[in-house]
Amino acid sequence: MDGNGRWAQARGKPRLFGHQAGGRRVREIVESCPQLGVKYLTVFAFSTENWKRTQAEVTGLMTLFKRYITKEANALRDNGVRVRFIGDRIRLETKLVEMMDNLEKLTEHNDLVHLTIAINYGGRDEVARATKRLAREVKAGRLDPEEVDAETLAKYLDTYVLPDPDLVIRTSGEARISNFLLWQSAYAEYEFVDTLWPDFTKDIFAEILRNYAKRERRFGAVAG
Repeated sequence: MDGNGRWAQARGKPRLFGHQAGGRRVREIVESCPQLGVKYLTVFAFSTENWKRTQAEVTGLMTLFKRYITKEANALRDNGVRVRFIGDRIRLETKLVEMMDNLEKLTEHNDLVHLTIAINYGGRDEVARATKRLAREVKAGRLDPEEVDAETLAKYLDTYVLPDPDLVIRTSGEARISNFLLWQSAYAEYEFVDTLWPDFTKDIFAEILRNYAKRERRFGAVAG
């Protein structure tokens, strides 16, 4: 969900103004998922690299996350959205982690849309943490190292209960992966769009999905 800061600066506003607008856009996109046939949606809210931003912006983002959870929790529950968070929670403040846990618990029985929010997430960091957990299992004698394969490692990822993504959308004109779902996106289709995230409407989302439906996915095989 890239481009919040640039969107705000183009309007003579502080970057946090753009992040607020981006948060409102998330709600619109989530609400559009059922009618568009999207059951699983993952949004990249804060990366392991985003800590390099100014202290004011980081603090503001963390406040926005708490505000979003407080404001949207009941609506997410009532609209059938199940929320999960991925990423390393160690560096996050205790209050935010508690709110994340509570939201996951509040929506755990929902199944209409599965919304995954990546906070303090990085693809390389996720694989490193998964490998560390796997290594502990080997050391404890609960896992035979000779039996470890790609499917084994996938069970230790943050997304172990989720399907791999079919489509990854990157907004704001940036044409790079930026450390997002590196393992899971091995065979995903990519769509890079120039639209800044606060301007990314449900109609744009629908058009991208229509174009995606026309693609032929071969997963390394030869077309039939």
